[in-house]
Amino acid sequence: MEENKNVLLNLMTGDGQGPGGATVKRALEVIRSHLGMEVAYVSEFVDDRSVFREVDAPGLEALIKVGDSQSLDDVYCRHILAGRLPELMPDTAANPIAAAMPITKAANIGSHMSVPIRLADGSTYGMFCCLGFHANPTLNQRDLGMMRAFAELAAFDINRDIDVKKAATAKVASINSIIESSLFTIAYQPIWQVATNRPVGLECLTRFSAQPPRSPDLWFNEAAEAGLGTELELAAIRMALRAFDAALPASAYLAINASPATVVSGALAAAFDSLPLDRIVLEVTEHAHVADYDRLVAALTPLRRNGVRLAIDDAGAGYSGLQHILQLRPDIIKLDMSLTRHIDLDPARRALAAALIAFARDTGSAIVAEGVETASELNTLAQLGVQMAQGYHLGRPMPLNSAAALFADGGISTQVA
Repeated sequence: MEENKNVLLNLMTGDGQGPGGATVKRALEVIRSHLGMEVAYVSEFVDDRSVFREVDAPGLEALIKVGDSQSLDDVYCRHILAGRLPELMPDTAANPIAAAMPITKAANIGSHMSVPIRLADGSTYGMFCCLGFHANPTLNQRDLGMMRAFAELAAFDINRDIDVKKAATAKVASINSIIESSLFTIAYQPIWQVATNRPVGLECLTRFSAQPPRSPDLWFNEAAEAGLGTELELAAIRMALRAFDAALPASAYLAINASPATVVSGALAAAFDSLPLDRIVLEVTEHAHVADYDRLVAALTPLRRNGVRLAIDDAGAGYSGLQHILQLRPDIIKLDMSLTRHIDLDPARRALAAALIAFARDTGSAIVAEGVETASELNTLAQLGVQMAQGYHLGRPMPLNSAAALFADGGISTQVA
């Protein structure tokens, strides 16, 4: 009993329980070494075959390796599950069924121990198995009990991996359904010229009708986790750009949001094809991590050369926003709502906003203030030199026809002080 405790301790202090079956791999190493056998493996039953998912057989890679498979008609597994062969065979030659099977001689199996791996739903995943090239009369029921304990550990790890894969598959299916069924709409928030009280552009904001109800950032984050972030963003961008078919004045621009990953994918050029590029503002969010600014700049260069303007979103909300500004040299800097909110009451916010406005002026960038909710905030921003603004005080995100009507009505906002 003490020896078995030491074996389990050896397992638990091994290589950890990371992804890719580290626990299963370590369990195989420990049990094979403890039993003094040549081969240990975990198999999965796939259709009518036994597929080796983890293998520990030092120096025997030519005989067995991960990914190899055998017909279930040719191996012991079905006989063991049916009770025709025992889970423990110290000497396969002593068992008539095992001795008569071609694989016994072909693989030189002298001793064999195998137990089923049962999943949480009661189904049999495969087998946890050890085999030796010679008979081993020292193998006993205590060894078999330890093998069963290790098989339960393997089942726990395999169940966890299966659950993760199921969740990932469901996530991919969900995002694909959103894309294929267009389970989203675009709302358009007006951007106003502060000096003239006229709308000059519209920011395109995605709103999802998919279930469960979630904020747009959570849906986009889930799409990115599923490896479909760019596909979902492009679907939203294509829908948003249909606004150019509406009766907007030639001076009005559309601001679309894209992550750095979507920009570097190179797919935006096709989405912008045949559109007035000088009326597109590409907003790169401040919150998105950029691993390689050189690559991002290289992807942006041809778009900007052809007229697309670049905006940095949420400036002032964190360090990465300043990095975006310095590395990308945007045409437009958008002040985050955390900076504009209550700016009329907070000298610190005013000082920081004034510094960003001065920076923008010195570098040839325009400023758009986001999240403006009161006339007093707007007046303070105007006094600081902000050229454009958006927010609930000026207009909530709205359907395209309502947004287009703002331009058709001459553009005077009754909400601008």
